[in-house]
Formats: sequence, C-alpha cells, structure tokens
Amino acid sequence: MKNIQFVFLVLSFCCFGQERTSAVAQSFIAKNLEFKGVALQDDGYTIWGCAPVQSEDGKTHIYAARWPEKNVNPAWRKSSEIAHYVADSPEGPFVFSDVAIAGTGKNTWDKYGAHNPEIKKIGNKYVLLYIGNSDYKQPPHPGNQNTGMAISKSPYGPWKKVGKDGMILSANDATKWNYESANGVVNPAFLKVKNKFYLYFKTRSKKEGLKYGLAISKKLKGPYVITDKPVTANKGTLEDGTVFYYQDHIYLLTTDNHGQNTGIVGGGTLWKSKDGFTFKIEDATIGYNKLTSYYKEYDAEKVVKIYGSEPKLERPKILMINDTPAYLYGPSGWNIFGGERTVGHVFKINLEEE
Repeated sequence: MKNIQFVFLVLSFCCFGQERTSAVAQSFIAKNLEFKGVALQDDGYTIWGCAPVQSEDGKTHIYAARWPEKNVNPAWRKSSEIAHYVADSPEGPFVFSDVAIAGTGKNTWDKYGAHNPEIKKIGNKYVLLYIGNSDYKQPPHPGNQNTGMAISKSPYGPWKKVGKDGMILSANDATKWNYESANGVVNPAFLKVKNKFYLYFKTRSKKEGLKYGLAISKKLKGPYVITDKPVTANKGTLEDGTVFYYQDHIYLLTTDNHGQNTGIVGGGTLWKSKDGFTFKIEDATIGYNKLTSYYKEYDAEKVVKIYGSEPKLERPKILMINDTPAYLYGPSGWNIFGGERTVGHVFKINLEEE
C-alpha cells in the first residue's frame, strides 16, 4: 500500500506540479522572427523601453524610457524619462530628437520616474501613455505607481497632459478587484476597439495575484473604468504588455518571466482573444524566445549582465504597418555585444504566406 501511495504522489507531482513546457506552439510572430540588430543605443543612458509609431512622412519614431545611471534599479523609478528618437527606417538607426515626458519634480503623482512608454496614433493625434510615482524611495515596484496620458498633434510635441494632471488610471477605487494594488497600475497597453478605447495594465491583488487588467472608456481622454475581473489567466509573473488587433482577434504580447506560461524562462507569451476581455492559457503561444535564439554570435564570456537573470527581452512592443505586425522592439538587461549600457533591439516579423 505504501508503494502505491508513493507512486501516486510521484505521478501527481509530474502531472500537476510542472508548468507548461516548450512543447507550446510557436506563434506566427516567433516562427520567423528575424534579428536585425540594435535599433537604439545611447552611450549616456540606460534604455528600458522602445515604443514605436510611424508618422505620415514615413519616419519611424521610438519613445524610450531612459536614465543616466548605469544601474537599472532603483534608477528607473527615480530618474527615468521618456525620450523621443527618430529614424528613416523601422530598422534604425534611431537618432535622439527630444524629451517628451519627464518627472515633474513637484508634489504630483508623477514627481519621479516617467516610465513604461506606450504610443499610438489615434486619428490625427499621437497618444502617449506612461507611468510615474510620487516617492521613488518606496520598495521596488511600489503601489504609488499610476498611469498617465499626454496627447499631441505631432510626434515631436508639445505634449499636453489630459485632465488636470495627466493621470487617467490608479488603483484607488475601493469597488475594484485591484484596489490598493501592491504594484499600482503599470505597463500600459492601448488599443482602439470600434468606438471604445481599451487600456490594458499590469496590477496585483491579494485575491487574483499578478494579472493584466482592462479599463475601458467611450472617450479618448476618459474616464476609464476598470472591468470586474482580470483578463489574463496567467501563471506566475508576466508584465510589459503590448496589444494589437489582427485577423479578427485581439492579441496581447507579454513577457513570461519564469516560463510558467510557455516553458521558456524569459520568453514571451502571445495571448489571443476574440473580445479582448478573456485571454485563456490554452490559447496562448510562444511570442518570442530568448535573445540567444536569434543572435547567432552570442558569446557568454563577452556579454555584460546589467540586470536580470536571463538574456531576455524586456518591454516588447509591436510596430504595425498596414494593419499587420511588422517589427518587434525590445531592450534587454544583458548587453550581448559587451557594452556597459542596455540597448534597444529590433526584429523583423516575417509572416508566413497564407
């Protein structure tokens, strides 16, 4: 009887204890992802976000989180600003243009750390979303992080914050599932769906854990109302979402920090939904692999480990061209070329012909 119990325990662990494996299918993005190299680097700054958009003149613009310190933490929540870079081609090289958003340095919700840039062109307006915090000395990933929005008629600015101070989303509504989130509301991903505006965000609650949520508004400037429950059925840690509409579905691309959703530690998860309200784990595929899968000259002795435990992408963002995912951008905490600063990478998305 003891032997039977032991076998049952072993089988239970094998069946229920392990996460999804790399047998999870490669997404249409990951299948033929082509590494094109460095899109953005700035020797005087650490780069941690590359949100792309194209203007009517054909130029590609990147809005990147950057700061002068070489460390990532705590510099990101103290000194980060949203800088604007421009290139003639989606593959770069991108040249610095201006600073779009910075911390106010005053007694505001975004006194410090303008971060997590998200950029979308809605009609003839450019919509820039970002996060900020009021006290960078709080613990890492503090609950005082909120999401703001600024709008401009030009990718070069000037940027006008919406409402009184720009803040459009917080975790301060006691009726919502993520009330007083330990992370606040961060990692904004933005999409216009028919006549409504969908704002996806990372948040954490005691009941639901760390999930992606959704806030919806009938008007661009809000108010944005958080839906009744999370939208992702993820396991473990995910973040850094980017969202796009393609072939009658809404796709949310996030990181898979510990590999619990795809089996690839530090890979990406591509979530698929028909309505944008429910992203099921069984519909998720591998969004992208680690940098070592794409950079064939990878040399473990040459790489400089600035932040993180894996040679993985951070803050993945998709550039849509003609309503089709065309390029993937993302920095990494590891400089695979041996430099002392992080850089922004660019990948071409080669879609298979139908």
